[in-house]
This record gives sequence, C-alpha cells and structure tokens, in this order.
Amino acid sequence: MKAKEIEEQIINNYRQEENMMILVFAQWCINHGLDPMELYLQAYPNQADNPSLRQAMELTVPKEEAGPIEHDTVLGVLSLFGNEDLAFIVTQAIDKLTKQSNA
Repeated sequence: MKAKEIEEQIINNYRQEENMMILVFAQWCINHGLDPMELYLQAYPNQADNPSLRQAMELTVPKEEAGPIEHDTVLGVLSLFGNEDLAFIVTQAIDKLTKQSNA
C-alpha cells in the first residue's frame, strides 16, 4: 500500500470508530429516557446540526429492544475520542438519574 492509501484507511477507520462512539452515546441516552440532541447541545452549543448524531439517531432502537449500556462504557468511549465536554454533561445526567432512582 502506498502512504496515501494507508493514510486514507486510517482516516476511514477513525471515522467508523467515531460513528460507533456517537451511536453508543445516542443509544445510552435513549435507554435512559434522555434526548441525545439536547445533551449534545449543552456540551457544544455552537454545533446545533451534527450530521453524524442525526445519522446515529436513525440507527437507535427503542430502549425495550436495546441491550444495556453501562454509564462507565459511554463515559469511556466519549473520553477515548476526546469528548470531555460531552462526558461532563453525561456525568451530570448520570448524577440526576442516580438521584432519581434513589428517591
């Protein structure tokens, strides 16, 4: 493979993994009765239209059909891709969910 082909393959792999991270985030939100777009906008208010998130939303399933996604899993994938602002918002949502379930 030429250097250019290797570079393109690396970029494509990263994009696929990033899309998987977005899908994990979106499905975690759905599983917990949260709006992924709303949480995303809290973290990134200047990015009102995120095509990748819109696409991920189309791939989510109702929480009754989805497998569980642990809080640590969603936080881990967000951190892996450097989405610290979104991870912070998710952590706040987790705190609220925990308080609600303990009430």
